[in-house]
Amino acid sequence: MLNLAVMLENSARAVPDRTAVVLGDLRMTYAELDTAARRVAGLLRSRGIEPGDKVAVSCPNLPSFPVVYYGILKAGAVVVPLNVLLKGREIAYHLADSEAKAYFCFEGTSELPIGREGWNAFDGTESCDHFFLLTAAPTETSPIPGARTLTSALAGRSADFETVATEADDTAVILYTSGTTGRPKGAELTHANLALNVLACHKMFGEAEQDVHLIALPLFHSFGQTVQMNAGLAAHATLVLMPRFDAGSALALMRRHAVTFFAGVPTMYGALLAEDVPEAERAEIAANLRIAGSGGSALPVEIHRRFEERFGVTVLEGYGLSETSPAVTFTPRGEPARAGSVGRPVWGVEVDLIAEDGTPVKGPEAVGEIVVRGHNVMKGYYGRPEATSEVLRDGWFRTGDLARRDADGWLYVVDRTKDLIIRGGFNVYPREIEEVLLTHPAVRMVAVLGVPHATHGEEVKACVVLAPGAELSEAELSAWCRDRMAGYKYPRQVEFRDQLPTNATGKILKRELRGVPTAP
Repeated sequence: MLNLAVMLENSARAVPDRTAVVLGDLRMTYAELDTAARRVAGLLRSRGIEPGDKVAVSCPNLPSFPVVYYGILKAGAVVVPLNVLLKGREIAYHLADSEAKAYFCFEGTSELPIGREGWNAFDGTESCDHFFLLTAAPTETSPIPGARTLTSALAGRSADFETVATEADDTAVILYTSGTTGRPKGAELTHANLALNVLACHKMFGEAEQDVHLIALPLFHSFGQTVQMNAGLAAHATLVLMPRFDAGSALALMRRHAVTFFAGVPTMYGALLAEDVPEAERAEIAANLRIAGSGGSALPVEIHRRFEERFGVTVLEGYGLSETSPAVTFTPRGEPARAGSVGRPVWGVEVDLIAEDGTPVKGPEAVGEIVVRGHNVMKGYYGRPEATSEVLRDGWFRTGDLARRDADGWLYVVDRTKDLIIRGGFNVYPREIEEVLLTHPAVRMVAVLGVPHATHGEEVKACVVLAPGAELSEAELSAWCRDRMAGYKYPRQVEFRDQLPTNATGKILKRELRGVPTAP
């Protein structure tokens, strides 16, 4: 018997009066958070939601997210977190594909009308029976005609609810993949998958007396959800929520709340480095910061070096996927970080490298596809047995990512198999080119991809965002690269952009740079 809600419940018993969640001036204690979640669970039970039923939620980093998340789990139901950037048609697809019976949706803002999009999607999805509108401030009056607010639905409802006993291998959460290689698929993660990944996180980071997390990563994504929310609450930490990442605001929150734990993706670290922070403030942030972690995609070596130089904190890098709960590898605690490496396998997880035919790849410089086996690997893709069988073979999950290992077993991610460029018969790994380009003082962000070429098959193209005030021509940058890398590698095509397209987690969307729309 195991229910992931224990992550909150144990802490609510141990430190009921400690602050669990912070948003601006709002603070919720562990006892208040657990009580609110129990009321949500009772509401779901009263509406006929049974153990195993799917319940979707669209909510940015607000206190409502953990309240609803743990309320769903307490009811024995399955949480289906949705990207808050989805439009109505996309939301409807996810509701229908997951067979969600109920849907919690934040009202949104004029710039991001999540509530209207969600209500329209719900209205057109026959299989979804219940809609609850989450509002920024408690109110029984709905800003969307026809939609009932959660405040109204919970009015007068008791917090007396006993958490449903679920089994370890029951599905707890369905996380949808980004859909960059087809229609999004829902990865079924069990209570054991996620609970054991939390345990692995505690082993990775160590447990402080009271960590303070700044959560800028979206909680609907596996990185922020497991590594910070679930692992943080299980360790009695305080979560400082940031609904939308802004580098200047993030640094201010780090100082104001004496943040000890920050996790982000490479684009976030690049943005933090772009901020002009006085030396005294940098020192104050560094003095408090215990952990700076990076994941989601490979952290460029240059950003790694510059962050440590500026803030005096070594960024510890890890690797994971939605399908693996997510943690797979991480820089071992107590060992010096190796720039460019995502560390070694975490507790209870095995990692190997294989060739295209499935045979093991040996040697410290040999490149192969990463395969993973362990407690973290999903049950499969919900309702897609064929897609599941393509990636799960003999207990091993095929990630589609390419890497090499050094003699000590540290993993170095090279690229996605689908991002590999083959120019004139030579393999070109975009990340290698990006690493070089980021050492140019005028380059702030870059994405390298392959574009069709009549004779070479593919040509190397670099999409570049310049540093503020920098001036550089395409020919100058291409020539600079030619002096620093092999003839088949350097980008013949350079495109300057004001910004690069990213998803909600800050990961650069190369599919959009290629002019291919992301699947709904």
